[in-house]
Amino acid sequence: MKHFLRMLIQVCLYFYCKFLWRCLKFVMRKLTGRCELQRICYSTKPGASRTMKIETSLRDSKSKLLQTSVSVHPDAIEKTIDDIMELKKINPDVNPQLGISLQACLLQIVGYRNLIADVEKLRREPYDSDNPQHEEMLLKLWKFLKPDTPLESRISKQWCEIGFQGDDPKTDFRGMGLLGLYNLQYFAERDAAAAQQVLSDSLHQKCRDITKEEISKFSKAEWEKKRMDKAIGYSFAIVGINITDLAYNLLVSGALKTHFYNIAPEAPTLSHFQQTFCYLMHEFHKFWIEEDPMDIMEFNRVREKFRKRIIKQLQNPDMALCPHFAASEGLINM
Repeated sequence: MKHFLRMLIQVCLYFYCKFLWRCLKFVMRKLTGRCELQRICYSTKPGASRTMKIETSLRDSKSKLLQTSVSVHPDAIEKTIDDIMELKKINPDVNPQLGISLQACLLQIVGYRNLIADVEKLRREPYDSDNPQHEEMLLKLWKFLKPDTPLESRISKQWCEIGFQGDDPKTDFRGMGLLGLYNLQYFAERDAAAAQQVLSDSLHQKCRDITKEEISKFSKAEWEKKRMDKAIGYSFAIVGINITDLAYNLLVSGALKTHFYNIAPEAPTLSHFQQTFCYLMHEFHKFWIEEDPMDIMEFNRVREKFRKRIIKQLQNPDMALCPHFAASEGLINM
């Protein structure tokens, strides 16, 4: 009974707040002579702040046209803008900037939805060793990461040198499908020096400073083992696939909207997603070193802490995760 009453109160509050919000919008329109879309575009700077407010306004509108505008085909955006202007009785000749601003926002909103579809398609496509394109990408990954070391054979223990678990990497791509391979190859090719450095660090043994408290817990043999544990070490390729999973979940949950709406003046693309992956690989590597875990068994703890930090950063509407990749120079006051 208590649960039912709680739900009833929540439903009543929802409709009450929604009614108040519609009343407030009506009053604001009468006072300013502008609809909510105009007020957002004229008072909010371009980027995530504006686009996310426009997206919320369109999605929560009682108009079917406005609700569906966030999922139209990119080629239909211009016509959709014209229909919105007509519905809102806004003269485009008197308010030319509004159409430009709305178009920029819709390109980002629709582009984000399409990017999710593109990424999901890659994630669902399994690695196929009988597919020449898949095999070529995998071999390129080796060449980019180990340019001075030839791969002796396709099935080889050498794959462990770049962080795969066995002699055939195809089994490691099951969780993220081709998306993991696409991201790893992009990082290795487009940011070769950094990727090779991260790989080198991941294989590097570093003597740990063992505290007195830790010494008291271990025997001499255990102490020596812990002292020489791979404090930096982790499996590069496996971590890359794991960070791909992190990037994918940030994208699907909508957390990356802040980032993409700030760096992509139009529709975010797969390249933007892969650049974000590169940034996350850089940052996770630094974070792993800072955390100085005892061993790889602490990976999940470190990853979760890193995920929370990234999500916290993305809650800032002005956040751009990787400004060195940003296309924000193209953002104008639209």
